[in-house]
Amino acid sequence: MTWCKTLCKFLLLALLPAVACAQTVSSNELESAYSDAHALYLDLHQNPELSLHETQTAAKLAGRLRSAGYDVTEHVGGTGVVAILRNGPGPTIMLRTELDALPVEEKTGLPYASKVHAKDDAGHDVPVMHACGHDLHMAAILGTAEIMARSKDGWHGTLMLIGQPAEETIAGAEGMIRDGLFTRFPKPDVAVALHVSNTLPAGMASVTPGIYNTNADSVHITIYGKGGHGAAPETAIDPIVIAARTILTLQTIVSREVKPGEMAVVTVGYIQAGTKNNIIPDHAEMGLTVRTYKQEVRKQILTAIARIAKEESEAGRAPQKPLVEHYEGTDLVYNNPALAERLRAPLEAALGKDKVVTGEPIAPSEDFSYFVEQGVPGFYFSLGGADPEKFAQAKAAGVELPSNHSPLFAPDVEPTLRAGIAAEVAVLRNLLNASAEDLRKFSAPQPVQ
Repeated sequence: MTWCKTLCKFLLLALLPAVACAQTVSSNELESAYSDAHALYLDLHQNPELSLHETQTAAKLAGRLRSAGYDVTEHVGGTGVVAILRNGPGPTIMLRTELDALPVEEKTGLPYASKVHAKDDAGHDVPVMHACGHDLHMAAILGTAEIMARSKDGWHGTLMLIGQPAEETIAGAEGMIRDGLFTRFPKPDVAVALHVSNTLPAGMASVTPGIYNTNADSVHITIYGKGGHGAAPETAIDPIVIAARTILTLQTIVSREVKPGEMAVVTVGYIQAGTKNNIIPDHAEMGLTVRTYKQEVRKQILTAIARIAKEESEAGRAPQKPLVEHYEGTDLVYNNPALAERLRAPLEAALGKDKVVTGEPIAPSEDFSYFVEQGVPGFYFSLGGADPEKFAQAKAAGVELPSNHSPLFAPDVEPTLRAGIAAEVAVLRNLLNASAEDLRKFSAPQPVQ
């Protein structure tokens, strides 16, 4: 019996590479889908839309998925798109892309660069750019959708594609869930997403088991003063000075209050006050972003921010307490470690064993965590987008390529898009060739807090 078990195990291990290869995308399949995907990428890049205003973006993606044979529902949680392809009994697997762009003026110099301006929610005219790669994510999901629809004999179950709005304002995932994403539609056994960046060359991917990124919290502080003439400061209470002292003291939270070694970031991203150089305004505003791993550290920092704002206002003789508003937040994204290791194999088969590396947790955050918190095991991986030659040159020179959210961010489209499609197809085929029961063993444990 022991001999038999050993032989069976040996045969299973010997067959695994062949199984993985059978689940990867062929060159013919990739070519059949690439043209449509690339055309969508160019269109979306030139016509970006801000968070919760992705009406044309959503319509374009929905129309193409409908043409590929999917049952498509629009306006889920606002502009969200849900596309379902049923293929007999089996697991339900969700693949998510984001729809929104950023208020950034593009400076890439590309012939298809965005020249779009739009009104933001405050009514300001702002430039708009896909500076975070969501256009490439959408193009990849279209290519993946077409290949999966044409190869239904190679998988079984239900494929659920999500076009999620407002990732940049961490509002879209929660909005879709509130609108019945997992009650009006099948609740997935596993949720998958990718994100492109210049931290790896195009054609590569990284897998990060466990904590992938950070908790994120956005805080708005209003400091109150007493307006007056800039030449007579003794008649006024200057909120700009109070705000300046507040900003400096906030920087002591991480260095003097948080235990050394704990992940913590407190950044003041903007300060707005006044209208003229010789007028002391009656208030000043600032916006903060906070990043952490542990919930206890998160709570500690948010409490410290409120305390410091209050005490600096009191020290500056402010006429009233500051207004401290915690207006948005999301938990960190957590990759089920066992699931991440399972899906490393199909990624290696699709891209090459030397093209898949183990990644470290990153500081930027996003709201994919909302899906995981609904009890859905998640797999979120990184896709390289840098031109390989430029990446090598930058590494040799010790400089960084333009990051996500930079006006210069632009992935090396053709190899990146091809790799994204190949990676998604390989991961989906692996999951959609498993049984739902097999996948349910990947519970969605939360990280130790």
